[in-house]
Amino acid sequence: MGETHLLCGPCFAWLQKDSAADARGLRELVVPNPSPFPELKAKIAANLAAFPRRALAHEGLRRAAVAVVVSPFEEVPTFLLTRRALTMRRGAGNYALPGGNFEPGEDAVGAALRETSEELGVALALEAALGLLDDFVTLGGHVVTPVVAWSDFELELTPDPAEVHEVWRVPIDQLDHPESPRLQPHAASPDPILQMHVRGQWINAPTAAWLYQFREVALWGRWTRLDGVGQPEWTAR
Repeated sequence: MGETHLLCGPCFAWLQKDSAADARGLRELVVPNPSPFPELKAKIAANLAAFPRRALAHEGLRRAAVAVVVSPFEEVPTFLLTRRALTMRRGAGNYALPGGNFEPGEDAVGAALRETSEELGVALALEAALGLLDDFVTLGGHVVTPVVAWSDFELELTPDPAEVHEVWRVPIDQLDHPESPRLQPHAASPDPILQMHVRGQWINAPTAAWLYQFREVALWGRWTRLDGVGQPEWTAR
């Protein structure tokens, strides 16, 4: 027959107190850590909230969205940059932000986050979106809305090889390269091609244009537009 242990009143009270302390400690262990860059997150959110973004008419054009996803990696804030799969029918091998066409009933945030999940295996809640940048018309016939999203945690990336050839976590301070943006003459247009220096090389608009406006508006609070930004003709293919 098993033994029965009786506790005196004071001992029982002490055990209750100690158990409550242990429970609080356990809750503290499982509560997610706060944002590793709270000031940066707050600044981006405030700048985007104050920004009078331009929404463009889209009659006759397809609607699409891209995501500027900011997250920590190796103790610095980064954004996700991809190179599209080399076998894709359009845009094969281009540098790109995760994104794609709207599906029926979607808005820009929903489309950008869904495409990020499909391309990179990253599931972000709607609350991850901090704000939007200006709509931008691409040579491919899309009105694209850039969505700035934030993760407090390092992301585990599982790119879909059918859509993504490679993906990088790029420190956002690379956007402050002293020669960025660079404007290159456009043989077929009076609008120069805007380029940004990322990962040791120059990437072209439209991706470069979205990164430039993200830097200006979200990071620095400068209401910079993308009027007169040229794009290489091959981006229409």
